Amino acid sequence: MTIYRATVLDTPQSPFDGARLRTGTDIGLRVLEGVITLRDSYAAVAREYPDEQVIDLTDGILLPGFVDTHVHFPQLRVIGALGMPLLDWLDRAALPEELRMADDDQAAAVAGGFLRGLREAGTTTALVFGSHFASAMDVFFTHARASRIRIISGLVVSDRILPDGLLTTPERAYEQSVELAKRWHGVGRLHYAVTPRFSLSAGEEMLAACGKVMQDVPGLYFTSHVNENKREVEEVEELFGGLDYTSTYDAHGLLGPRSVLAHDVHPKDAELALMASRGSSVAHCPTSNAALGSGLFPLKRHVEHGVSVALGSDVGAGSGYCLLKEGLQAYFMQQLLGDAGLPLTAAHLLYLATRAGALSLDLGDRVGDLSVGREFDAVWIRPAHGDPLDMGIEHAKDSDDVLAKIFALGTTDDVAGVWVGGEHLSQTSVG
Repeated sequence: MTIYRATVLDTPQSPFDGARLRTGTDIGLRVLEGVITLRDSYAAVAREYPDEQVIDLTDGILLPGFVDTHVHFPQLRVIGALGMPLLDWLDRAALPEELRMADDDQAAAVAGGFLRGLREAGTTTALVFGSHFASAMDVFFTHARASRIRIISGLVVSDRILPDGLLTTPERAYEQSVELAKRWHGVGRLHYAVTPRFSLSAGEEMLAACGKVMQDVPGLYFTSHVNENKREVEEVEELFGGLDYTSTYDAHGLLGPRSVLAHDVHPKDAELALMASRGSSVAHCPTSNAALGSGLFPLKRHVEHGVSVALGSDVGAGSGYCLLKEGLQAYFMQQLLGDAGLPLTAAHLLYLATRAGALSLDLGDRVGDLSVGREFDAVWIRPAHGDPLDMGIEHAKDSDDVLAKIFALGTTDDVAGVWVGGEHLSQTSVG
């Protein structure tokens, strides 16, 4: 049993519904077996449990652990490949690197660095786009289990357009996916996601095989890409006889409350209505959208249609693992959209990086904020004394201003501690 003493900022209710940032100054969080059992003033908690260990985090700000809803395991080493739109970037940067994951030693080296990157960024839960190779996925899940981070991932499957080494058949995709899901889904903090790369590279039979995996193994997740790039959207619609991108997945029973579609920069209103009706979510990946020139994300339209949105780093098109940076870029995008944008506060950014992600991954009863009953997934932000963020926090006018400065100035260097389920993740626990 442990009491954590801290200034706590979180968003248990959605700012998109009018809720405000929840602020707790000198709060005591009593954690028992990884779960928060009491939240009150530190004085009250210490009075009730005078003999319990106290971890003093008052020299900083405690936030819920970040939830990354779209990030690619095999693409760590292609971060920074700039100057190309999506399909060119895939051909020249991402796919050649993904072919290297056929080598288990390469996969292990990348898995270690990838998971270390998540931890250093304060990411405690991630929906991870996996590898096209089943052996690499076994390597990745093995490392992920040891990392103690909450990871949802799965074998990526495609049967057309990509290089031959990344292609498979629907039959083989089904067999390998079921095998991996039965081996890893629900083991420790791991879960399995059925993952066709995108409809551009997954035909009707492949998508049908993905639907069959979800039918045959209960409780799985689904993730893929949608409406990222205008040229990609046009090609998908041509391949599917005019069917819109989102419906290519829905036609095979792939959309539901555990489905997360990445990007959705260019949706039709009918697609947004379909996503909302299925309870599916969108992973907004701002730095990737900017780097690839994909477009400005229509957040306002998603919110108006009732589609849940969370943040994704989209490494390696994204520029790093830090969801503070993604939140800031999301803010910039909405500013640039003018009247078509949705003005965001710091509370919105924290919600997108934490609670919204937990809800999109059907983990809202377990993580996403620091309320009683939640597991203690947390990140401690403590900038070095005298650096710009430290000075900004010291002179902030209120808690909202503190949080705004964390998003504007914060980096992975300011992450001083990360906990998942009450376990402190050390430098040696990953990678």
